[in-house]
Amino acid sequence: MRDPNPLNVLGGPLESCCRNPMTGFYRDGSCNTGTDDAGMHTVCCRITDEFLTFSKQAGNDLSTPRPEFGFPGLKDGDRWCVCAARWKEAMEAGAAPRVLLESTHVNTLDIVPLEDLQKYAWAH
Repeated sequence: MRDPNPLNVLGGPLESCCRNPMTGFYRDGSCNTGTDDAGMHTVCCRITDEFLTFSKQAGNDLSTPRPEFGFPGLKDGDRWCVCAARWKEAMEAGAAPRVLLESTHVNTLDIVPLEDLQKYAWAH
């Protein structure tokens, strides 16, 4: 069940992350989460080639299209809802992409401190 009144990490209403490509665990353009989102796809990022390489090496290929799942494959510059734990791993490895704080779900703070997210903040 998704969060009916989602907030962002700054305490305001959760803003849309991206609709082209359509992102989010619920594929509604938002990094909203709920009890069925075990991966916690809550960090809205501006994807980089460096992050795509890191993610692929970590076992999650985000650049290859998977039409059977309605997934177009990501490229540098796309926005996407990334799993909070994977984003933290990328940060620790020096490969974290920029974050849109207004579009990043408050539950992210259970895994990543706000100070770390703010260091990677991207104003769109």
